[in-house]
Amino acid sequence: MSVADENPDTRRAPRRNVADLVPVTDQIAERVVGRLGNLSETGMLMLASVPLREDALYQLQFTLPLADGHAAPIDVGVHLLWADPAHVAGQAWAGFRFITLSREHRELLRGWIGQESPAR
Repeated sequence: MSVADENPDTRRAPRRNVADLVPVTDQIAERVVGRLGNLSETGMLMLASVPLREDALYQLQFTLPLADGHAAPIDVGVHLLWADPAHVAGQAWAGFRFITLSREHRELLRGWIGQESPAR
């Protein structure tokens, strides 16, 4: 059982898959560390392209694609709960819990998660 499974309230938060390739930047290391998989108000799934330390804290940034065609940079402080190897060597799926997220960014996420995914 992963740490993410230990808190069912966190796992029940509505989430939305990220259809676009949205890079995630580690603001401390100033480098892209992966791409978004899905988002909720309480956390995110990322496909990591660099090794990450389990149970570590990170300051990450990603750009949220908005319905009006604009994008909003989102800054989050996160706790890495778990990481599992992906099918591609050197990549891993990583589950994060948000520990810091501004009220403005939380509102943007809430609105984005509640939107219908655009038809493709």
